[in-house]
This record gives sequence, structure tokens and C-alpha cells, in this order.
Amino acid sequence: MAQQTSVVGASSPMGYRARIRRILTPAVFTGPAAILVFLFFFLPVILTLVISMTDMSVATISNIKFVGMKNYVRIWHSRTTMKILKNTLIYVGFTLTFFNVGMALVLSLLTTHMPDRAGTAFRTFWLLPRITPSVIYAIMWTWFTADAPYGILNQFLSPLGVTPKNWLTAQPWLVVIAANGFVGTSFGMIIFTSAIRSIPVDFLRAALVDGASTWQRIRYVILPMIRWPILFVVSYQTLSLLASFEYILLLTDGGPGFYTTEVWSLHAYHRALSNYFGNVQFGFGAALAAILVVIGVIASVIYLRVFQFNEMVSEPKIEVL
Repeated sequence: MAQQTSVVGASSPMGYRARIRRILTPAVFTGPAAILVFLFFFLPVILTLVISMTDMSVATISNIKFVGMKNYVRIWHSRTTMKILKNTLIYVGFTLTFFNVGMALVLSLLTTHMPDRAGTAFRTFWLLPRITPSVIYAIMWTWFTADAPYGILNQFLSPLGVTPKNWLTAQPWLVVIAANGFVGTSFGMIIFTSAIRSIPVDFLRAALVDGASTWQRIRYVILPMIRWPILFVVSYQTLSLLASFEYILLLTDGGPGFYTTEVWSLHAYHRALSNYFGNVQFGFGAALAAILVVIGVIASVIYLRVFQFNEMVSEPKIEVL
């Protein structure tokens, strides 16, 4: 009798309404976000892939033809592809390792182990490069690294016996990585500081009672408990660096010389939107951008495997006695 009542209840109008409500409620809340993700993330990727398989350019805009994988074959056979790919790996690798993650983690650890007022003041000071307009920030670096007697850097290095030079032309990668790094460091510093502050104080006190040194507390307590923020910062900053070229454009525009600091995203911008010859090649630039999307996806998957993402999101193992 109870089984018959439950079946009738499930097939009644009230039962259908409850089922529809259970389906529609999540859709109403997640629908706007899903629409925005589709419009501003997935749809641009699809359009990029479609355009990359055409010969769209200023010269062919009135008669666009489908060329299939021709643009990708052209990229593969280009003599500059490997050089630009190498530049991109140098730019992303060194900036990410030494600044966006490395220095950010060091600064967050230092500022959380000093008095709160001093740590807050230091972090606030470090945010200045991020809130400075990009053009002003690039001009400051140009003046800072200029040749003697104007460059501030040479005024500090000359008494040490270093020959004065224009560092932007002599060591362009050093300047480009440093300029991008000081901006990117602030993001990771704030994320890591918040994560460290969220660690229960009892864990750190227990390690201190057990006789753990500062380094041991960092290695065995702090770092394992901020794996999530580290994964987020590494993944986000990698994708950001792969797609960013703002400061490279303002400082060197890919030079000096032949593709010296030209990275993949800047190369796509030059080909698709800012060509010296006036015939911007939208299809070829879209193919370069599509490859960059694939590289970003591969990097994200690698990070998820390295940081053992499945283990972090799995249910905690509780022993039942």
C-alpha cells in the first residue's frame, strides 16, 4: 500500500512540479553565468577556429575563401616559428618562475612573518606597479634603464665598475621580464597572503611546540595547505603570460632587431591587426591564436596532473573504527 502511494505521488501534478523545480532552480542561478561564458569564452574560440581556416585579410575581405589547414601548414614551415616559440617559453618560464610565483610566494611568506602594519604597508607599496597606467609604467622603465647620464640604473651600477649602457637595447629580455614580473608579483602575493592567513593558527602553534624551525613550518605546514592557491596562481599566470604582450609592445615592440623579444601573442597581433605592410592577415593571425589556445589547454592539463587535482577534490578519507 505504501509503495502504491509513493508511485501515485511521483506521478501526481505536485510530483512533476517538484521535479521541474529541482531542474529549473540550478538552471536559473547558473544560466546567466553559462551564457556569459559561452558568449565571451567559447564563442570567440569557435570564431577564431573558423577564421583560421580562411584567407581573410585586407586584400581578400571582399572574396574570402576557405583554405582549410593552409595557415597552419604555413606556420609550421615558417623560419620564424621556432624562434618565436623559444621567445615565448623564455618569457613565460622566467617571468612565472622568478616573479609571478617565486617572488610572490617569498614576499607573502616574509610579510606574514612580520608585524601586521609593516607587512600591510609593504604589500600596498608593491601594488603601485599594477595600478600605474601601462604607458607611464613603460616610460618609467625606459628612463630607468636609459644610457648614462640619464638612466638611474647606470648611476647605481657605475660605481661598482659596470660599464654604462642602454639596458633596454643591450639586455632587452632582462628588462622585459623584470617589467612584467614586478606587475605580476602583486597578484600572487595577495592570493598567497590570504591563503597563509587562512591557515588555522593551532597548526602553526603545534608545529612550533614540536620544535619545528621556520623553514620546517613553511615546508611541512604552510606549503601543503596552500596547494589550491598555488595551483590557481600558476595556471592563471601561465595563461595570462601566454596571452599578454602589452609591456613588450610598449617597451620593445618585439625588437630590438629581428624578432628578439617577439612572443607568440605579439606575433599574432602584428599579423592580424598591426602589419607594417598594411595587409593585415586575419586568417593567419587567427591560426596563431588558435595554436596559443591549444598550448594553454595543454599547460592547464599538465598543471592539474602535477598538482594532483583529483586528489585535492576527492572526499577526505575517514577511518571508521
